[in-house]
Amino acid sequence: MTLQQKLIALLAGTLSLPLGAAQAETIRIAIGTQDTTINCATGGLLIRELKLLEKYLPHDGKYKDAQYDIQWKNFTSGAPLTNEMVAGKLDLGSMADFPGSFNGAAFEKAGRKSLFITVLSGSVQGSGNGIVVPKSSPVQSLAELKGKTISVPFASTAHGMLLRAIKAQGWELDKDITVVTQSPEVAGSALQGNKIEAHADFVPFAELFPHRGFARKIFDGSQAQAPTLHGSLVDADYAKKYPEIVTAFLRAAIEADRIIAAEPEKYSELIAKVTGIEAEVDYLFHGPLGLQTRDFTWKPEYRQAVKTSIETLRLMKRTDNDLDVNTFIDDSYIRSAFKQVGQDYDAQLKNYARQPLVAKDAATGKTITDFSRLVQVWVAGEPLVRHYGTAEAAFAAVRKLEKDGKKIRVVYAHDRNSGLKLFAADAWFVSAKNDTSAFLSRASAEAWAKQHGGKVADYAAVLGTGGDRQLASK
Repeated sequence: MTLQQKLIALLAGTLSLPLGAAQAETIRIAIGTQDTTINCATGGLLIRELKLLEKYLPHDGKYKDAQYDIQWKNFTSGAPLTNEMVAGKLDLGSMADFPGSFNGAAFEKAGRKSLFITVLSGSVQGSGNGIVVPKSSPVQSLAELKGKTISVPFASTAHGMLLRAIKAQGWELDKDITVVTQSPEVAGSALQGNKIEAHADFVPFAELFPHRGFARKIFDGSQAQAPTLHGSLVDADYAKKYPEIVTAFLRAAIEADRIIAAEPEKYSELIAKVTGIEAEVDYLFHGPLGLQTRDFTWKPEYRQAVKTSIETLRLMKRTDNDLDVNTFIDDSYIRSAFKQVGQDYDAQLKNYARQPLVAKDAATGKTITDFSRLVQVWVAGEPLVRHYGTAEAAFAAVRKLEKDGKKIRVVYAHDRNSGLKLFAADAWFVSAKNDTSAFLSRASAEAWAKQHGGKVADYAAVLGTGGDRQLASK
């Protein structure tokens, strides 16, 4: 048969291409990440750095001869990532509930559809978002900001938290409080120069700025009781065409989660190396009993968070689309990934526990079972964080270590009421009869002292290394 005859036969449908020819396509997998939004690490940074996606991509069936063109692009926020997804330059991307909802609305406006396919990390309480003030500010609570100006990245998950917190105060925007837009990068400089009275932000900035010493956290998102999450989205057309690739991406995310759960210090250091976000901050989120919980399941609170973000974006006139959360969130791909790795999705859906800590008390050698007064100490030069069942034991160890010339990288404490993981240097403490407890705010510490007795003090005072913020109990 001549070439001309073959072409005629092919057009007539009587001749098929060789089997391998149709399968030898090069498939693009273009993924947008937010590396500095560190709770997205299992959906981006770790997969890329450890080359986990390559491990799970299909090479059988219709993918038998496929070649993969994996492309990674990093962003500092969700909006530009969404722009490139809508423009067809990216296939998958990770972002928070608010920008994720905007992603869905932007796709709808373009006559297309995106799917929110998994949660990566979040908090049903709302921790992760927060409000900070300059280090030298006398402000200790949100209530004290009445009549002042707060900056926030507009249309972010932190913006949603701030609006909810303002409403809870009974304030009116532009009357009782002024809210202006400001990116995290600009806010950092503004806080250092005392050019802004307060700033609200998302992961990790409400913790990063205090850790770097130029801000204090006065409000945590959990106080607004506004659940928050970061997760991954996919272009629906891409998912329909390549469902096995989407599932492979999620299997890689599950593997990344397993790896960082096993060695959180090691991979917090890797995140720090890639992002410049200090490992001490990364461990605050990704270590056991972390500030947020890595969780791939669509808990009702997370579904509600997306629904609330859609409604809020409409009220803010950031979109006029009314996304149907029931079709926008699609858990079929993550369920498939769970099934392939032998995990029970429905069981995890009911599990609200933080990343567990299985450890022995560094002072007594006994297994820690009560985490209400847990304090963790990361000593410079030591690869693993030390765990202490009580603040008394931890602080005694810190004093001895420093006396011996050792440097303490960071000390973590846990809020006695909520279990929220805190930087001890920024926490408040109540000490009474060998019972020292940590608290996020001075107000909650004072309330505890009033009920249980004891004195309220800052970290320096309770550690005995100076400081004058020791207060008589009320």
